[in-house]
Amino acid sequence: MSEGASVRAFGAASITGARIVIVVPALGAGGTEHVVSLIANHWARAGHRVTLITLEAPGVRPYYDLDPDIAIVQLGVPPRRSSKLRSGLLVLRRLQRLRKAIRRSEPDLVLSFLTRMNVLTLLAAIGLTVPVVVSERNNPALQPFGPLWKWLQSLLYPRAFGLVTMTKGALDHFPANVRRRGWVIANAVDLPVGWQKKRGNNILAAVGRLTHQKGFDLLLEAFSRVSKTYPEWKLVIWGEGDERRKLEALRDTLGLRGRVEMPGVTPHPGLWIETADVFVLSSRYEGWGIVLLEAMAAGLPVVSFECEWGPGAMIRNSSDGILVPQGDVEALAKALAEVLGDRSLRERLAMSAEVSARRYSPERILSEWDALAFCALNRATATRLQDA
Repeated sequence: MSEGASVRAFGAASITGARIVIVVPALGAGGTEHVVSLIANHWARAGHRVTLITLEAPGVRPYYDLDPDIAIVQLGVPPRRSSKLRSGLLVLRRLQRLRKAIRRSEPDLVLSFLTRMNVLTLLAAIGLTVPVVVSERNNPALQPFGPLWKWLQSLLYPRAFGLVTMTKGALDHFPANVRRRGWVIANAVDLPVGWQKKRGNNILAAVGRLTHQKGFDLLLEAFSRVSKTYPEWKLVIWGEGDERRKLEALRDTLGLRGRVEMPGVTPHPGLWIETADVFVLSSRYEGWGIVLLEAMAAGLPVVSFECEWGPGAMIRNSSDGILVPQGDVEALAKALAEVLGDRSLRERLAMSAEVSARRYSPERILSEWDALAFCALNRATATRLQDA
């Protein structure tokens, strides 16, 4: 059977009613959570029994819409600041509850997202015959982790059935014994249903958690250098996070209080695309940068740091977007000035961006997840037959 035929068979009836568990820390707003919702909905609608396990407190509502047939198990042990001793006890409690939840679900396949969750899932699955696929959603070389988590990652990842990254660069970070069972699957772009263009108010938009990684401090510095030249434009940074007060203080220090808004998370997923006129990604590093792709798909001109990894795969510089050297505030300011000051350039970039983003349609990307699941489920079936 060809790979394409295998994919179609999985989506249809070759492996029906598979029990699939997806493990993720939370189901809030974010690129990983968006991907999880797409995959879970897709497999549930294909007739598979999908269970989502999170660390959240019971009753927390998912940010993204989920198929009503998807079971959600909330373990009630969310991340929290605490002493090293208490943190260690909390990790043990998560591990115990996660193992119990996985065993109760009797899965044919377990899929886990994000490094710490991947490590816990692989630990929880020790002694079980179920295949576990782990997915890295950030830059594995640059995201901050303590030495214990890094050691556990190196010890446990070779035990996984497979590893999914979003770029080849991220996959190449891992040793050969892990890369041999690696898949590179980009993020799909999935714009909100029924969104409307409400543009024309000269809004430069940025989106992401208010963290050091997202580089909004660099963006504020760059915008301050062009704000007087383009007084009709304002910057809107959508998102929430630990660095809000620090960023607000920097905004005020730069004299941008009336020119920069930070309204928090959009009430509905992706609605920031309605009012944006230009999009900018200022991240220090990324696993992919889904908001950049969403902006392109919505027909927005985009400017981005060429951070590792993601933007360089999506953008052809000066064709469907503008890439500037990573962390170069002066180059970012220059690129913003170029785009904000040239309507015809904005229109050309926007048109090309929308066409380029079609490479990442949900149908195409989800078929790659189907192929991975088909492979894992077939292997699990063969193992059970051998043991019988």
